[in-house]
Amino acid sequence: MRWDVPLGHEKFGKVEACVCRASDKAEQARSRLYALSSLEHLRHLTFGNFRTTGNPKAANVISQLEQDSLMQAMERCQDFARDLAGWILLEGTYGCGKTHLAAAIANEVVSRGVPTLFITVPDLLDSLRMSYDNPETTFENRFNDIRNANLLVMDDFGTQNATGWGQEKLFQIINYRYINKLPTVITTNLVLDEIEGRIRSRLQDDELVKHIRLLTLDYRHPDETSNPGLSMLSMSDIKLMTFKKWEDRENEIGHEIVTVTTVERKGSEFRSIKDKEIVREKVTAAHIKRLHEAHDAAAHFAEEPKGWLVILGPSYAGKTHLAAAVGHYRVGMGGQAVMTDVSVLLDYLKQSFRPNIDVSFDRRFYEIRTTPLLILDGFKESNMGTAWAEDKLYQILNYRYYNNLPTVITSMLDPDHFAVNHPSLWNKLLDPTKSQVFSVDMPPYRRQKPKGRAKKA
Repeated sequence: MRWDVPLGHEKFGKVEACVCRASDKAEQARSRLYALSSLEHLRHLTFGNFRTTGNPKAANVISQLEQDSLMQAMERCQDFARDLAGWILLEGTYGCGKTHLAAAIANEVVSRGVPTLFITVPDLLDSLRMSYDNPETTFENRFNDIRNANLLVMDDFGTQNATGWGQEKLFQIINYRYINKLPTVITTNLVLDEIEGRIRSRLQDDELVKHIRLLTLDYRHPDETSNPGLSMLSMSDIKLMTFKKWEDRENEIGHEIVTVTTVERKGSEFRSIKDKEIVREKVTAAHIKRLHEAHDAAAHFAEEPKGWLVILGPSYAGKTHLAAAVGHYRVGMGGQAVMTDVSVLLDYLKQSFRPNIDVSFDRRFYEIRTTPLLILDGFKESNMGTAWAEDKLYQILNYRYYNNLPTVITSMLDPDHFAVNHPSLWNKLLDPTKSQVFSVDMPPYRRQKPKGRAKKA
């Protein structure tokens, strides 16, 4: 079609497709993108059947924190599907609902006739490679269809094993859409630190990208705990450490408990010598009062985890029991909790550097640092590990402290020794608006052997 305009007009002499032809071309573009998409198999994934309460077959309902996370994510995705402005980055573990929300966006937009491409990143790269030998299209046409799609949804970003060529094509697509501010949705189970630097930089543009992190566990396996193999909560003895199994020890008042302690002193030539001493101490009402205060604080914390709970005291005084009880209660309410010995945690992080480990250090470190409830049992003296280990531990604790993430710490150190060994952390713990510190300085619990029946003569 030629425009009937006077000489000198910007459209004089130009040929343009007529309205009906333009409509045909738009329909062809929609059809090509839909053929490339995975939406035919994902038509059932909509906002209407997205469950913000988790898997109904799970033994426990997910926590309110997780429900709020899912509800907020769905609402932000609905807003995006309506306005088609900016980008959405959906991050979370396997089975948390990322693909469902991304497909719901795409299905909503497709229903309005908007040319949309929903594709996993490995399939996207395969599609580009196969276009070299495709008689029905060219690489240039396929590449342009992808990067110019009115809506591009890139699912499972980071699962691709991209060559240098593939990584460069991904960057070109993302950079083109970033420069032109074309609506884009990306889902990933990676953390930003694991993503290639040029792409990560663009994903960190808060003015364009809405970063949504889903906190819930795997919908397909709702009864599995996070970080399997790390948390102590599944151990047989630890399983018994619940609030119901708690013993208040009031019947021990006046009883003398005998323990062996190690005392360090300076010997000749300033060498350190460790002596063992037998200590006899009676359980007093003051001991029981402090123990009950720690128990009540732990029970309240379990109901509504906010801030930090720190329980100090000697071995077998009940610290681990209370910490485990908090963890079991939260898991029983459908929440997430990781309870681990500090040294085990550091070994767990180091394992990610071994060959044939499919989980990177960045992923493990990120998941521990951001887990909804972290319980660190057996916090030790400083200089007990390597500089690397202490540095990573402090990074985890600083992140959680400044982001107000619920944390429980137990330690055999008394308040004075804790302050000397960890002055920076101790200063944080002294803030009563963020932390509660309890010292259970009482003799260790001694379980009594049950009396058997008297033998008959």
